[in-house]
Amino acid sequence: MTIRTKMTVLFSGIVTVLLIGFCIIIYFLSEIYRQTEYKTRLRQEALTAATILFNNEEVSPDLLKLLARNHMTVLDREEIVLFNTKNQIIYKSGLENKQINTTIINDIRINREKFWNQDNKEKFGMVFKNKNQEYIVIASAVDAYGLSKQQNLALLLACGSLMVILISAILGRFFARGLLIPMQQMIRRIDNINASELNLRLHQQNEKDELGQLSSRFNEMLDRLQKAFMLQRSFVSHASHELRTPLTAITGQIQVSLLANDNEHDLRLMAKSVLEDVNQLNKLTNNLLDLTSIDTEKNNIKFTLLNLLDVLLQVKTEIIKKYENINILISIEENEDYIPEIYANESLIYTAFINLMENGAKFSIDANIYIKMKISKEQVILKFQNKTKPVSDIELLHIFEPFMRGSNSKNTKGHGVGLPLTMRIVQLHNGALNATIIDDGIIEFTLSYNKVSSSG
Repeated sequence: MTIRTKMTVLFSGIVTVLLIGFCIIIYFLSEIYRQTEYKTRLRQEALTAATILFNNEEVSPDLLKLLARNHMTVLDREEIVLFNTKNQIIYKSGLENKQINTTIINDIRINREKFWNQDNKEKFGMVFKNKNQEYIVIASAVDAYGLSKQQNLALLLACGSLMVILISAILGRFFARGLLIPMQQMIRRIDNINASELNLRLHQQNEKDELGQLSSRFNEMLDRLQKAFMLQRSFVSHASHELRTPLTAITGQIQVSLLANDNEHDLRLMAKSVLEDVNQLNKLTNNLLDLTSIDTEKNNIKFTLLNLLDVLLQVKTEIIKKYENINILISIEENEDYIPEIYANESLIYTAFINLMENGAKFSIDANIYIKMKISKEQVILKFQNKTKPVSDIELLHIFEPFMRGSNSKNTKGHGVGLPLTMRIVQLHNGALNATIIDDGIIEFTLSYNKVSSSG
């Protein structure tokens, strides 16, 4: 069933239920009003008959019957019955000989009056006092005019309801079609969007309604997908280039060594050069694997309570072994009340610190790396600083994109994967990482972690 049909059925169903409910209420209210009005008329007839019969001026029962039958306001099939204190009939104006149950008469004596239906006739009984005697007067008749009006009202409500339901179904389908036209246009537009046409967007006519909001969200999703596709293409292109360069160098060196008749010393130099290229290639491959595995396996990464200062000192020792001329200075804002502990994955945090310190070791022009740690109740903030060659604002803006290397990276080994990998690790731990240039050409990487369960 299409949405248009569902909307039509739902709209028609709601109108039908409300209309039928309204008609039933109108009909029963009208019926209650008719019974109340007819009850008043029967009561008046009974009271009039009893008053005339017990008048001081004697009126014979036959004369009263004649008056009752020929009275202009006489009711249809009207009958007046009068009972004495012994429940015996002392007067009867009608021609019908149906008996009235004694239980009903006693009920009238107790409740003083009663209105009920019997044998398709409406009856009203009441107590009438005369000379300290209580008589029962019962008036009955058929409300032919009122019942006819009720039948006409029922017929009018039924026909009117059917007509309104039919019109509402037609109008509901028409308006549903009009409301769904933008959605049909969206479907046709979406059908034209594919991997080669990701620049297409849905039209946003009215951002305040749900379809406008859906178009806006869909366009935002397309923006993210297009960005992801562009990053993927750029990633594949740069990765292919970065992998091809060392492989080409290795292949060339081996071919030259096979053709030439080099001595043992030259062969060792060549092997050493090949080993360096292989190590670079191995490092690049591991970084690429880490970069992709963080997104694909992030739900399986385990978090434990980790002291960042301990990891920082371990990384410092590792970097000093690799870069003997580098001087790493760590300063901590002392606060005995707080401990630099967060919920994190130790190996990933270790990788992030390695990348940040190694980046400082590569690009520091004075061989100094300054690390400042600030600990508070809610956060642990780390600042990695080193003096570097000039870096433009545009380069700084794209510094965390894969394979992006600044103008200061010439003659420096690397592939532009370390900082993007670090950013992914920080984001996985719900932290923040940004780079800024401060006074005297010092680049500062500010890393902040919340001291809560990052796994949640």
